Amino acid sequence: MSTESTVSQKLDALMALQKIDSQIDELLKIRGDLPEEVRDLEDELAGYETRIGKFKAEIEELNQEVVKGKAGMKDSEKLIKKYQEQQNNVRNNREFEAISKEIESQELDIQLFEKKNRETLFRVEKKNIEISDIESRMLGRKGDLEAKKAELDSIVSESTEEEKKLRVGRETAEAKIEERLMYSYNRIRQNSINGLAVVKVRRGACGGCFNQVPPQRQADIREKKKIIVCEHCGRVLADVEVIEELVAPTKTKA
Repeated sequence: MSTESTVSQKLDALMALQKIDSQIDELLKIRGDLPEEVRDLEDELAGYETRIGKFKAEIEELNQEVVKGKAGMKDSEKLIKKYQEQQNNVRNNREFEAISKEIESQELDIQLFEKKNRETLFRVEKKNIEISDIESRMLGRKGDLEAKKAELDSIVSESTEEEKKLRVGRETAEAKIEERLMYSYNRIRQNSINGLAVVKVRRGACGGCFNQVPPQRQADIREKKKIIVCEHCGRVLADVEVIEELVAPTKTKA
């Protein structure tokens, strides 16, 4: 096997792979931003679920504080009742005043418990309102997600078989290309906006970046003795496309 045919086969294999990849890219382009939009909506809904879970956990903690506050008030009420009974059996004013101060202290504690519980219940109400607001937003976003998924599923179902065939064809084409070339091909594709790693020279310019290719370099590309890349964008220049210019017929004199 000659060097020319070996290089030619490599270039042909790269062109075949690029053609398949471009077809796959076109199929994915038809789906547009839908896959990303679906993922974004799913992430957004997951975020809402997390926030609701956090709020509910906080509400549970706040409700426990209210329970403790009520228990504290009951304890203070019991102590007040106990102190009032003791006042009936005091022997002097000093004991009476000391017990009165204890009663006042417990009454103050009850007021503080009531105040704290009111504030806590207000926070609970506020968080419940926030949960309700989030759930309302979630309902709307779930509708958006279902619509986007249905649209995406419809598009995907129409192109699934074609994509499967292309993927199989891609594996076959890739198997014909040596690992070093395959690595370079994938790297160029990743860095390319249009996904082109292998192009032809069209009208004297690189088919990828459209910069001019010198005539001598075009001649080297035609010979296919070695793999040549564009000096500007690094794409593989696989062939020179021949453009036949249309020539207007000359008029004959009568």
